Amino acid sequence: MTSPATEKPKTTKKHNARLNNPFPRAVPAEAFRNGDATPPLSFGPFSKLAHAHDYPVGSRFRLSWNPSFGGAISLARVSSSGGDPRSRVMWETIPGVAFVSAASATTEADECRGSFALRDGPARLVPDRQSVDRIRSLYRCDVEAGADALRGAAFEASDQTRFPVLLITGVVSAKKADPASSCCCGLRAGRRARARAGKPVLSARYWVFLEEKSDTQVSFSVKIADYQWSCGHADPSSPPPAATTAPRPHRINILSLRLRLAGRVHRSMSKKKKLSAGFPAQEEVSALLPPPERALAEEEARPEEFNRVFLTYASSLDERFYGFGEQFSCMEFKGRRVPVLVQEQGIGRGDQPITFAANLLSYRSGGNWSTTYAPSPFYMTSEMRSLYLEGYDYSIFDLTKPDRVQIQVYGNSVQGRILEGESPTELITSYTGSTGRPPVLPRWITSGAVVGMQGGTDAVRRVWSQLRDHDVPVSALWLQDWVGQRKTAIGSQLWWNWEVDDDHYAGWKDLIRDLRCDGVRTMTYCNPCLVPMGEKGNARRHLYEEAKELGILVRDEAGEPYMMPNTAFDVAMLDFTNPEASSWFKGILRGMADEGVSGWMADFGEGLPLDARLHSGEDPVAAHNRYPELWARVNREFADEWKSEAGEDEEEGVVFFVRAGFRESSRWAMLFWEGDQMVSWQANDGIKSSVVGLLSGGLSGIPLNHSDAGGYCTVDLPLLRYRRSEELLMRWMEVNAFTVVFRTHEGNKPGSNCQFYSNSRILAHFARCAKMYKAWEFYRVQLVEEAAEKGLPVARHLFLHYPEDRRVQELTYQQFLVGTEMMVVPVLDKGRTAVTAYFPTSDGGSWRHVWTGEEFGGGHRSGHGSVGEATVHGFQAEVTADVGCPAVFVRVGSPVGERFVRNLRDLGVI
Repeated sequence: MTSPATEKPKTTKKHNARLNNPFPRAVPAEAFRNGDATPPLSFGPFSKLAHAHDYPVGSRFRLSWNPSFGGAISLARVSSSGGDPRSRVMWETIPGVAFVSAASATTEADECRGSFALRDGPARLVPDRQSVDRIRSLYRCDVEAGADALRGAAFEASDQTRFPVLLITGVVSAKKADPASSCCCGLRAGRRARARAGKPVLSARYWVFLEEKSDTQVSFSVKIADYQWSCGHADPSSPPPAATTAPRPHRINILSLRLRLAGRVHRSMSKKKKLSAGFPAQEEVSALLPPPERALAEEEARPEEFNRVFLTYASSLDERFYGFGEQFSCMEFKGRRVPVLVQEQGIGRGDQPITFAANLLSYRSGGNWSTTYAPSPFYMTSEMRSLYLEGYDYSIFDLTKPDRVQIQVYGNSVQGRILEGESPTELITSYTGSTGRPPVLPRWITSGAVVGMQGGTDAVRRVWSQLRDHDVPVSALWLQDWVGQRKTAIGSQLWWNWEVDDDHYAGWKDLIRDLRCDGVRTMTYCNPCLVPMGEKGNARRHLYEEAKELGILVRDEAGEPYMMPNTAFDVAMLDFTNPEASSWFKGILRGMADEGVSGWMADFGEGLPLDARLHSGEDPVAAHNRYPELWARVNREFADEWKSEAGEDEEEGVVFFVRAGFRESSRWAMLFWEGDQMVSWQANDGIKSSVVGLLSGGLSGIPLNHSDAGGYCTVDLPLLRYRRSEELLMRWMEVNAFTVVFRTHEGNKPGSNCQFYSNSRILAHFARCAKMYKAWEFYRVQLVEEAAEKGLPVARHLFLHYPEDRRVQELTYQQFLVGTEMMVVPVLDKGRTAVTAYFPTSDGGSWRHVWTGEEFGGGHRSGHGSVGEATVHGFQAEVTADVGCPAVFVRVGSPVGERFVRNLRDLGVI
């Protein structure tokens, strides 16, 4: 699943720094290289590779080798009509450029309250060339006979393997710059002997396997053997010796030396801690050694195998890249370097002045354009190329060079899949077919608004009465403070002890029953963290103490529960690599459901420390990206168990929604929400970013998603204020009325924000938006079923259906489709009452404005002639969008559109 960790990275804790750099480095630096030279590709001029050749990969794909211009390979789907397979290329390398490389380097990480930054230290080993020795299609008989080409590759076939499997093998190599440097000749060899031997040559054999996995997918696997040093003027393209691990030169016994020097070393408590087990205080010991021994000590501390793998391949100059999970600032990524690491999205993410302030007060907490709760190592392009990585190692997709893609993986192997499809919808269907799709949601969750409330029983009953008076369609009340509230240095926060607070919610079961009698469900809140309950007098259970006693908490290096700072208090995380933790927490969820709770927010999941010790013993850096999937899986397993016990009554199903995720989270999560946006109009963290996150997630296999109507993060300081205004709340409601779930949130400072119940005008607007949401319930049911069947999102970027339209390719948050039959152009700027809508015409369709009945199609607006700026594929027009009447369009002649408009009339909205 994950390649073994061979490096010894370090992490620096920044939790307690009072003032920090307000401008931290935003994204990872460029991958280390040998100068500016491009690593070359070579092959034997007298081998079979001197001539072009095609090789089968399964029955549906072909790999083509072309020796021209230094050599290149390409992968294509075999045309069903028998044409040239190279006309539909899915993936190809750059002629004469190495497509596999590796390196050995140290890694350091900064960590602060769920924000992380990994960076490369000095590189020790960086091969500067690649040779291709052999390309061969392997059949089952070859594997069973143990073909020579497989020696050292650890390839295993199964009954499901679709033969032939393609193997590419060769060597990555480099010559050491210093001819007098030590190599496998040994440290005791004389200088003359080493000089006669010539420059040491580093080399390692690699294997690349390509295997047909389905009618639309080819898996790839890159494995690199341990490096070896050989002396003499070796041909770098020649194979290394048969051994997979090089003999190591004599090294000083560092452990013995440290023991002898223990009395001379002051072992202070350093802020830096190693992420994995290893000898501490290497720097302190090395500093006390004489130069010759110091060099050997430093050599001993370096990794002994490659821990970086690079894949480099071709991209066209105008190719556009979409995906990479739920992204909040960018929809298209050509020209960027995209890190794939789960973490807090940040406060501001580049919007000022809030990002400056957040970074100053808490290290890196402002985030940047790339920080996200739910990244994914997946993309699709405007040329219908698509690829994703398997496993959970940290990776970086470098798209900064116009003619290539380079993927850097923090591990010693790479696995992934290359996808084939003629459209974005086909690619998403293929992708989610292997990574997973959500289940069909119970109808109750999408039947009306999910109303976020706090304050206790009396407050909830009072607002519920107001909602009934205004005839608001409501499906559930979401009560996140059901566990009670605690006073901290930053205000009121929840008690992270997942049981009802009987004082705060007196008559809890009666409240749940009364709401249910009116057709309204009750939803609550939980997360995978626990806190000591010594200060809470009415706690019935002390879940932290129970988990500690059971040994199911994430541990630190001392073997104690890992206490992590979170806002104003420390928390411990459940270790879901331990099956007992999963079983125990499902018991907590059962207690909630037994009391009548129908759903919950499953918060957090993105903050597993990079130096944690886990029950499974796995590398915590890779486990960090896997943890959100484990967290979602625990919730989903309970939801499925509860549903199976309910029998035929599907409406008895429970629903949970998550914010943290990775590649396969949709296999487990029932529903996503986008986390904590600022209550602002800004682009990187506010109402605009909520639309970008919604649509980018939809292009990345997250089909069911929504945001907090009005945003969450509020800042109310004398010199820095971000408070939710009435206009912002109203416009956000209009956006969310066209997402799969329409849910409100009071925010982290309810008293500083405008709420849906603040006055009768806003409450009436909320009722109007809830009825808009209700009016397309029939279509929403269809789209939820389609999401479960094909992985297609409810809210869609226009690229899904108009991929060749250059104007569509440039859209970010300006507009989106609901399925294929509705289009929304939201107002996302303060004070605006009109929007610019773009209407694609490549399909010959027209669109009708819901409120006025005007039609837009064929470059014309009904009764007004040509409008706006026209392109080859469509045109744009200025459209009025007053508060309460967002710019919503339906396809002309669509039964869905006609029924939607009819329902709006029946509900009194039109």
